[in-house]
Amino acid sequence: MGDAVIVVALLLVAGSATAAVAVRDPARQALVLSVLGVALAVLFTVLQAPDVGLSQLAVGSALTPLLIMLSVRRVRRRGRSGDEPR
Repeated sequence: MGDAVIVVALLLVAGSATAAVAVRDPARQALVLSVLGVALAVLFTVLQAPDVGLSQLAVGSALTPLLIMLSVRRVRRRGRSGDEPR
């Protein structure tokens, strides 16, 4: 039973990592990156590393995609307004 859960978690990580690389739009890529962070957190928890899983959940699935989304928003806003970057 334990090995099957590990294999499923690894497949989720592999699938979401492949999707993160395949997606071209930065906003969608940030969302897929968030799913990858959750999948990695599940994998770490299954592998009996809950402290690493919680850290991954906080940073990999919440903070990093949020920073990417804010950066994409700012770049797109500057492109529309015609302002030159400083």
